[in-house]
Amino acid sequence: MSEKALSYLAQLPPDSMAIPRALREDGSLHATGSRDWTSGFYPGELWQLYEFSQDDKLATAAKAWTAFIEKEKSDTHTHDLGFKIFCSFGHGYRLTNDPHYKEVILDASRTLIRRFNKQVGCIRSWDFNTETWQFPVIIDNMMNLDMLFAATRLSGDSTYYKIAYQHALTTLKNHVRDDHSTYHVIDYDTLTGEVRHRHTHQGAAPESAWSRGQAWNIYGFAVAYRETEDERFLDQAKAAARFFYTHPNLPDDYIPYWDFDAPHIPNEPRDASAAAIASSGLLILYELDPQNREQYLKWADRTLLSLSSVDYQSDTPPFLLQHSVGSIPGAFEIDVPIIYADYYYVEALMKRRALVKSKKG
Repeated sequence: MSEKALSYLAQLPPDSMAIPRALREDGSLHATGSRDWTSGFYPGELWQLYEFSQDDKLATAAKAWTAFIEKEKSDTHTHDLGFKIFCSFGHGYRLTNDPHYKEVILDASRTLIRRFNKQVGCIRSWDFNTETWQFPVIIDNMMNLDMLFAATRLSGDSTYYKIAYQHALTTLKNHVRDDHSTYHVIDYDTLTGEVRHRHTHQGAAPESAWSRGQAWNIYGFAVAYRETEDERFLDQAKAAARFFYTHPNLPDDYIPYWDFDAPHIPNEPRDASAAAIASSGLLILYELDPQNREQYLKWADRTLLSLSSVDYQSDTPPFLLQHSVGSIPGAFEIDVPIIYADYYYVEALMKRRALVKSKKG
């Protein structure tokens, strides 16, 4: 894994306007600047690969790519600061204890909580589509809470914790269906805090189970329980995992179709990114729910075995996995390598390695 990344470094010199995101259909690199919501994943992947290999070349590359993301700490127009800053600077701080990285995380957290609306009880997700949505909140936003919980630990200021906790509670109340799957988008009334509409932006239909959203569901509520010890979050993460891994439309190799309710199953694209995120979420649950840990480990191992097979490994630099889906409704990044699939795949492998080293799994 790290050898593959090292071989790619010479082919991909640091460039603030060419941060890897995906491959286009013609095989060319779709690269972005730091403003893109995916910008933190490639440096975060490099940090984790450095942790695995202790190769200084990977550390040098991780530092260089991470530096490009710093200006995003002040962007008040996005909820994705956890993805951008914590996936890059968070790993950098964990591995180097660089005080500057800590300050960037805190700056980004101060920026992010400006999007919190007390009446709604959530951090606003998107600023577009204002003709349709008043205050949209997406299930993906659960993933940005990890940075806020960390900000309280780093600063001693409970404000971040309280906002993250409330966002998780509101999401649990309004995003989660009776079967413990989740809606993608909830639109709130800013005056009353009530739900106006339940939508999807990337799923097959408002009532369908968009697979990456269900992976965020597992992972996000597992983190919320880990940080708050609120049993309601653990119950939801456990039920979300059962929904995902016992769904009748989940293929035998555990790599889901892009939506569990996609209309043309089995002739629908798979989404390796959803599988990678879900497997990493399962390995958080492994540590939190000892009663069911063996089941989580079986599901995670089967998923990682599939992702590590020739069917899902990419041979196009700098990507590790193929067969992910960005958006079917948006008609982009369909059945291609995508960087966040790689990030969560590496994260899951690192968690699994840690279990082996600790002799827990």
